[in-house]
Amino acid sequence: MNSPVVIAIDGTSASGKSTNSKLIAKALEFIYVDTGAMYRTLAWYCGQKRIDIHSEKEVSALCRKWKTTLDCVNGQVRLLVDDYYPEKEIRTAETSAAVPHVAAVPYVRDWMKKKQRECTRFGNLVMEGRDIGSNVFPETDFKFYLDACIKERSARREAEGVNENLAARDQRDSQRAAAPLMVPLGATVINNSGMTAAETSKLIIAHIVKRLHR
Repeated sequence: MNSPVVIAIDGTSASGKSTNSKLIAKALEFIYVDTGAMYRTLAWYCGQKRIDIHSEKEVSALCRKWKTTLDCVNGQVRLLVDDYYPEKEIRTAETSAAVPHVAAVPYVRDWMKKKQRECTRFGNLVMEGRDIGSNVFPETDFKFYLDACIKERSARREAEGVNENLAARDQRDSQRAAAPLMVPLGATVINNSGMTAAETSKLIIAHIVKRLHR
C-alpha cells in the first residue's frame, strides 16, 4: 500500500500559502491542512482557560491535557477542542497576537508535529505552514517555499483588513529555537511578487505533476 503524498507549502507571512494551498488541493483532489489554524486554536483555548501565554510552563501544561480530535470536513482537516471547532474565534486580532507566543513553546511544536503527521490518515495532503518541509514532513519529495517582497505582502495583509508588522513576525519566527521558519532542504523556492494566485498555483501544480509522473 502506497503512503499518502504530502505536499508541503511553507513560506513567509502573506506569501500566499493559504490561497495557493487551497487551489492546489482542489485541483489535485487532495486534503487541505492549515497548520496555522491548529496553533490558533491552542492560542484561543489559552485565552478561554486564562492561561498566561508568556509562560511556557502554563502553555505546555494546557497542551498536555486538552481534549482534541482531528476531523475532515469538505476536504479540509480541522482540529476540534472538546468536539468544537472555533472557526471564527481563531481569526480575531486577540488570537492572532497570542499565536507567536504559543507557537514558540518547544512542547507545543512537538505536540503539533505529532498531530499534523496523523493527518495522513485522511489521504493525500496539501499542508501549509512554516515548518512543514523542514520539520513536520522533511521526508516528502514535494516541498515548496513561497515568498514575495515585503511591500507586496504588506499590501495583501492590508487588503484583508489586517495591520501587521510582517518583517518583525518573520524575524521572530525565523529566530525561535523550536522549528524556526527556514527554507527546507530541497524545496522549490517561488517568489510570487507580481504573480496572481492562479499563476502561482499553476506553477506549483506543474512541478508536482512532473514529479508524480517520473
